[in-house]
Amino acid sequence: MAVPTAHITAKKEEIAKTVLMPGDPKRSAFIAKNYLENPVLVNDVRGVQGYTGTYKGKPVTVMASGMGQPSIGIYSYELFKFYDVDAIIRVGSCGSFHPDLHVRDIVIAMGACTNGSFANQFGMPGTFAPIADFDLVRRAAELCEAKGVNYKVGNIFSSDMFYNAAGTDIEWAKMGVLGVEMESAALYCNAAWTGKKALCICTVSDNFLCPEENATVEERQNSFTDMMEVALGLV
Repeated sequence: MAVPTAHITAKKEEIAKTVLMPGDPKRSAFIAKNYLENPVLVNDVRGVQGYTGTYKGKPVTVMASGMGQPSIGIYSYELFKFYDVDAIIRVGSCGSFHPDLHVRDIVIAMGACTNGSFANQFGMPGTFAPIADFDLVRRAAELCEAKGVNYKVGNIFSSDMFYNAAGTDIEWAKMGVLGVEMESAALYCNAAWTGKKALCICTVSDNFLCPEENATVEERQNSFTDMMEVALGLV
């Protein structure tokens, strides 16, 4: 497929080799306007805003993915396959399954469990385990240490359901899973399939174990700056 694609109207040279990918288009705009030098809107198909600029002199694109594995599956595949992007860093939110992970703490997702079927398309004779790029994981942990933010590295659960009739998916905590979100497994699968790099960094927005005030919609959009700065430090 030639560029532009069905979902991205940018020219090939308008997309940087590293892409930060929040789910929310408004978070994409927030990062671009508050952190990038000379950001330019390069995509707005379906309201999925993508901006390219520089951060400390390095080119970077920030583009939303939308919600869920099918959506990030489309955008990450097109970026990896047709725009020759080398690395995608998801900057999202998650619910905590861990007693020591509270609202605004950070999860670095080394692996992604899922109840979805995204990996079935690759025809593996078993269960594929989607994992992040180790170098990105290591460097992200080092940046969290340097910033003094509370974080944990481990498995995250990529659910295909936000409203789950069976409950909150807290059963995954029994296997040491740190929290729940909706995109990482598909991103990691596409990175593996295309031979590229990926990482998911999430800020805890909800706590399923401890009663505390969850992050508001506006806070999820504008205040998760520790995560944004860690991700930009990886560019």
